[in-house]
Amino acid sequence: MTAQRTIELEGLPDRVRLFGQYDRNLSAIESALKVSLHADGDRLLVAGEAPDVERAERVVRRVLSAAVDGAHITPDDVRLAIADVHERPQTSEVPRTLLRTQRGAEIRPRTNGQRAFVDSIDHNTLTVGVGPAGTGKTFLAVAMAVRALKSREVSRLILSRPAVEAGEKLGFLPGDFREKLDPYMRPLFDALSELLEEGIVNRYMERGTLEIAPLAYMRGRTLSDAFVILDEAQNATSDQIKMFLTRLGAGSTMVVTGDATQVDLPSGYRSGLRDAANRLSGVEDVGVVELDESDIVRHPLVSRIIRAYQAKIER
Repeated sequence: MTAQRTIELEGLPDRVRLFGQYDRNLSAIESALKVSLHADGDRLLVAGEAPDVERAERVVRRVLSAAVDGAHITPDDVRLAIADVHERPQTSEVPRTLLRTQRGAEIRPRTNGQRAFVDSIDHNTLTVGVGPAGTGKTFLAVAMAVRALKSREVSRLILSRPAVEAGEKLGFLPGDFREKLDPYMRPLFDALSELLEEGIVNRYMERGTLEIAPLAYMRGRTLSDAFVILDEAQNATSDQIKMFLTRLGAGSTMVVTGDATQVDLPSGYRSGLRDAANRLSGVEDVGVVELDESDIVRHPLVSRIIRAYQAKIER
């Protein structure tokens, strides 16, 4: 049975926020839900088979609410809203914007796994995020850290990685301390440069508001009133991760991220990431979030590459 619904677009100052450039958001809804959408003044007409029209209306109203509040809806937001309509019908909101990049792009969780990761950081003192390359673990963790600093929830950011290729000893590399660290910490610098002006990053580092250091430099410290991230934790042993976790001080939030399938530790050393996730699962005030191929937001080929390698391992 065919049906038609009318959705009023009152309060939407700019239809591009909802429709997307060249109406690509509307095209995504039409393609996924087998309906037709037509803008008529301040109304959007939805036509198609009755069940499809009902689902499409719920999707449109969900993203319309976010657009009215100022969000610029993307096809990723549309896909997440469509998934919610099927899987979480009681959810009525598009994920909130965490920050804007220096180019004005809105940072929001773009998949269900990313949303779970961000929600865990919001509601727990410690979050462990495990997932393959391209799932946004590092970038979202840094975005949440910058947001916490800007809102004065913490007074400093501490970002760390194991420097496994150099056995945590950086002295043989040329240059000053930051130049020695650069090959290992570059992904963290890249994430920060997306979210903060370069001058601000340098000023934060000079003041001690921002610290980027290898994991070995965390030993013996108490990290208070800080947002602390350990990235690439699959390249840390169980003892190193335990050492890092027990640095947690009052007023701090801690995030540990890694990909258990990409371990670069020397022969004879075992990664402690999976062990930490298993031990901490169910511990109060700790969130353990598993991301998978469906959460990959890089080039679509990345998902296929990871599946191909996983299939090879399982055979």
